[in-house]
Amino acid sequence: MKVGFYFDENVERAITAGLRLRGVDVLTAQEDQRRRTPDAVVLDRATELGRPLFSHDDDLLAEAHRRQLEGVPFSGVIYAHQAWTSVGECIRDLELIAEATEPEELQNQVVYLPI
Repeated sequence: MKVGFYFDENVERAITAGLRLRGVDVLTAQEDQRRRTPDAVVLDRATELGRPLFSHDDDLLAEAHRRQLEGVPFSGVIYAHQAWTSVGECIRDLELIAEATEPEELQNQVVYLPI
């Protein structure tokens, strides 16, 4: 099964569009009526949907780390620092993750881009 992603509202539209052009399943927080939603709630929603959450938001790293320490399950966080990772790198790496990874492999994990 291919991985489908959940994107928080900080992700550039170019990444969403680029992945969709490549056939990658992406749902954005905006499309899911989750604008201005706290990070913990966004991660809960991604987990409910069984989708790893992609973000540029450092605060989500803290939330994922807290959950790892406390044993609170989540669907995974994929993080790319916006200033250090290009749109093209994000598209390439996320497409690779979608094609070569099972959703279960990302559970309770934090993955940093670029790979």
